[in-house]
Amino acid sequence: MERIYLDYAATTPCDPEVLKAMEPYFFEKFGNASSIYSFGQEARKAIEDAREFTASFLGARPEEIVFTSGGTESNNFCLEGVSSALEKKGNHIISTAIEHHSISEPLVSLEKKGIKITLVGVDKYGLIDPEDIKKSLTDKTILISVMHANNEIGTIQPIAEIGKIAREKGVYFHTDAVQATGHIPINVNELNVDFLSLSAHKFYGPKGVGALYIRKGSRLARFLHGGDQERGLRASTYNTPGIVGLGKALELCRDKMGEQASFEIGLRDKLIKELPNKITEVYLNGHPVKRLPNNVNFSIKYIEGESILLNLDLLGIACSTGSACTSSSLEPSHVLLATGLSHEIAHGSLRITLGRWTKERDIDYFLEHLPKIVQKLRSMSPLYE
Repeated sequence: MERIYLDYAATTPCDPEVLKAMEPYFFEKFGNASSIYSFGQEARKAIEDAREFTASFLGARPEEIVFTSGGTESNNFCLEGVSSALEKKGNHIISTAIEHHSISEPLVSLEKKGIKITLVGVDKYGLIDPEDIKKSLTDKTILISVMHANNEIGTIQPIAEIGKIAREKGVYFHTDAVQATGHIPINVNELNVDFLSLSAHKFYGPKGVGALYIRKGSRLARFLHGGDQERGLRASTYNTPGIVGLGKALELCRDKMGEQASFEIGLRDKLIKELPNKITEVYLNGHPVKRLPNNVNFSIKYIEGESILLNLDLLGIACSTGSACTSSSLEPSHVLLATGLSHEIAHGSLRITLGRWTKERDIDYFLEHLPKIVQKLRSMSPLYE
């Protein structure tokens, strides 16, 4: 049976060229990058080379890049670091109703500690109105955090506009760019952000490594205590192979992103066009145009997404109903509910995300079999007449 992977938003396979770049740092160049002898210094050079490339990719300076264990740590680092560093200035953070749980859960924790949280809503496409951010600002606001592109429905937010508002008001601005990095162009200066999170496994790098961009001059309390790695902001022995892999993955994205995005948009739009012609009462979630090149999210009435996933898996097709971090939850997507969908329709969501090794025949196979699965499940549903 052929196996078809259509869940690149959950994680991507590590590119063979990335793995090749990482290999020497597991055995030949395994030194601790904090050591002063040659084993350590060759590892340190590799880390600084990756830091320089990561900075260049983002339009940043090397000293503004701090390596982390991934997107979750980067997001937690920013939220907790800013709230701690600016506790005497203010106690108010603005975010949105559709953030990833690595933002929403730290916000819940901070709220228990006395931080006031404002969650701005979205329209039916999952799009933020920058004016709603502006109206939510107070003289106690210390941070705005808005994801660049949504991990479930793919909607791309007006980050540059929000960043301009934040800059005019003298408020720090963070964006969770985990889903966007490597898939669409990103420049921290054009986006007007002070902090930006990314994670290597979302753009064909290894799992367990990411980065937080911290604009020079921004105040942020250290996150991990111990050694003086990462300019004293984040203690821990350097994950040299992972950092090298992150840098190499970004290098490949730089070279392939334009061509890859064009190809993915073609397949994405094919799905968006053909699925409603093959299945009745199916609805596109997310913005029809302002969305990631590789993301398609549909709600299919009268059946549950989990049932669709299990039937697709029997045919060797991997998709998801939303975020991989909540795949074990039976609750409907908070993102879809925020766009105004009912619980019933939100339960029938299906996310298809494409990637570097997706082929057009994979999409044809999916389009051939999904309508049959929907027909079978609807025939068993008491909701379907």
